[in-house]
Amino acid sequence: MSDAPKGQQWKTLDTDLHRISRVEQAATYAARPMVGFGIALVFIVFAALSAGIFFGYSSSTYVVIAAAAFGAYMAVNIGANDVANNMGPAVGAKALSMGGAILIAAICESAGALLAGGDVVSTISKGIIDPTSVADAQVFIWAMMAALISSALWVNLATWVGAPVSTTHSVVGGVLGAGIAAAGLSAVNWSSMSMIAASWVISPVLGGVIAAGFLALIKAQILYQEDKIAAARRWVPILVGVMAGVFAAYLSLKGLKKIVHIDMGMALFIGLVLGIVAYAVSRPAIIRASVGMENRNKSVKILFGLPLVFSAALLSFAHGANDVANAVGPLAAIVHASEFGGFEAKVSIPTWVMVIGAFGISFGLFLFGPKLIRMVGSQITKLNPMRAYCVALSAAITVIVASWLGLPVSSTHIAVGGVFGVGFYREWHMERRLRGAGANVVRVKRIAVEERRRRKLVRRSHFMTIIAAWVITVPAAAAMSALIFIVLTKFVH
Repeated sequence: MSDAPKGQQWKTLDTDLHRISRVEQAATYAARPMVGFGIALVFIVFAALSAGIFFGYSSSTYVVIAAAAFGAYMAVNIGANDVANNMGPAVGAKALSMGGAILIAAICESAGALLAGGDVVSTISKGIIDPTSVADAQVFIWAMMAALISSALWVNLATWVGAPVSTTHSVVGGVLGAGIAAAGLSAVNWSSMSMIAASWVISPVLGGVIAAGFLALIKAQILYQEDKIAAARRWVPILVGVMAGVFAAYLSLKGLKKIVHIDMGMALFIGLVLGIVAYAVSRPAIIRASVGMENRNKSVKILFGLPLVFSAALLSFAHGANDVANAVGPLAAIVHASEFGGFEAKVSIPTWVMVIGAFGISFGLFLFGPKLIRMVGSQITKLNPMRAYCVALSAAITVIVASWLGLPVSSTHIAVGGVFGVGFYREWHMERRLRGAGANVVRVKRIAVEERRRRKLVRRSHFMTIIAAWVITVPAAAAMSALIFIVLTKFVH
């Protein structure tokens, strides 16, 4: 007699196997987020162990190991949050896939940090605390440890709620809170803090205005022309030349400090020369690419795709060169104070510290970056290659203008401000067309007020969340840092 299943038994077995398969799929889906956390944890442990090896054994070894772990944690959070600002517009415009954006950003961020990252970093970030107020080496170490932990926790929280925030401002808040807890309010350089506070408003507004201005130029000179392709052949090479010149000046000014010191005048001259070269090279290439294109907006968008990819890569390189040093600054300060028993206003960054920063950013970007990339690229307002190109260009120009004015700015605020700028400009432009203002404005079908509110091109919920996160970044990081400093000095010291 055969023991093989028969008839209804086969059906029951199939049903049970299908249920088991669905349970396995659900378990895999539920466990997927834990894989990222597991890999990040392994990297943090590896960074801590590497610090113990490179630093060598002394009475301060355990402090350096703990600082390296928190430094790696901070770097992972930078990759998850800050890098989205550079790649989000290109992904939202569909010029890059998510995988391509992550690969380019990881390479360019790491290259920027390791090749052009600063040799030295300010230990008292942006000069906001009087160095003499924390002259005791042990107090200084705990203050920097508190700043490192609090800034990392705040960026982690902001990433979780989906708000792109400035890691530099998070570090500023951490140093501010620990400094106040260590030496009181009198230790704070309030003029420096007022400059930083002013940048919260100036940098995103300036970035938004410049991005909107370039979008208005593209609309007027290309999209609203009768022969769009001929207009694009004339204007796209000019815009590519402007992009190349601006980025050349930007990278000369901010990204090549480790190799050679370049002042503003020389940076602008380098930008002018390379801008002219880029125009000369791109003009025949644009003409060839536009042959046979239909006379419509979709064709023009294609011509902006490749320049947008290059601009995103250059922004990532400059971010790695400029911002990673600020992020690992507290770790470098702790290493220096532990090794020499004192502190200086500026310290050199050991290579192994910069490697932790560079690789941590890559891990954070790969494991957790897509969430914020989608937020910046598609959830604030709809982007296409032309709008995203305006955002990238405005980010570089705003940094140069701010450097000329001596303002400490955040690349996060500028890039996200640029996204808001193009979105609000499009809203204003649509309202203008609906009202039929001007003789040459195309009249469109009028829409009810309620429907127009529903069709707003910038999502107000995301706008309010991001603005709120920007406003409370420094106070929140400062409060957390002060509390952590008190705990460290009371219970660990």
